[in-house]
Amino acid sequence: MKTIPVLICFLFLFQTALAQDFAVQQLENSPRHHEWIELGINDRTLYNFVAYPEVSENVPVVIVIHENRGLTDWVRSFSDQIAEAGYIAIAPDLLSGFDEDHARTSDFENSDAARDALYRLDPDQIINDLIAVQNYSGMLSSSNGKVIVAGFCWGGSQTFRFATYTEGIEASLVFYGSAPDEEEVYQYINAPIYGFYGENDQRINATIPATEERMDQFDKIFNYEIYDGAGHAYMRSGDSPDASPENKEARDKSWERLKEILNQYK
Repeated sequence: MKTIPVLICFLFLFQTALAQDFAVQQLENSPRHHEWIELGINDRTLYNFVAYPEVSENVPVVIVIHENRGLTDWVRSFSDQIAEAGYIAIAPDLLSGFDEDHARTSDFENSDAARDALYRLDPDQIINDLIAVQNYSGMLSSSNGKVIVAGFCWGGSQTFRFATYTEGIEASLVFYGSAPDEEEVYQYINAPIYGFYGENDQRINATIPATEERMDQFDKIFNYEIYDGAGHAYMRSGDSPDASPENKEARDKSWERLKEILNQYK
């Protein structure tokens, strides 16, 4: 009789580990080419995870901006899924060179420490890092020269902010990230912004009307969808084997929309 609780405990731990490791398993099972590239910026090294598609023609590059826990396994997994869809993906680790003990996200003791460090970054450094990645993307011999930016949560906010600073990107894909507060910066946006939001994420969704009003004011394209029953970070949650039906459905619908958007730039 005592073996039953032990067995239940073992199964629970096994399922929990499986749920946490799904991104690593996806990466390990991928047939696509992955590599790390280093970009020198001032006195720092910016590390970037790159995933290449298996295609016979030059294709666009998608810059993937990570969540507020840094460049995690899931962000790398998402980048590989972008490559699976037929595009080059570059995911910069914006925690690169944080200090002498933390050269990249994986050097932090846990995700909370990485998050705390992320919010201490100089905003200008983030923009300069993204400009460097954009410039590198445009020089890739297997790229068609078109660059799209996509980001999640904190990275979604950085995606929107970056759109107010740079020229030469085709589109910005903002996943449950807030827009800049400064009204005047919207005039500098040069490409469409596509928003992806979960219904049960009012902290972010409450900002959408003001964003829409400012985008309209400056005659900018802001096209967004709110997915029924989905919560914040549903793209990551929806990838997990134990995803709720709502998050999984939102994730799947977002992927179809994402691929339709990217297909415009082939």
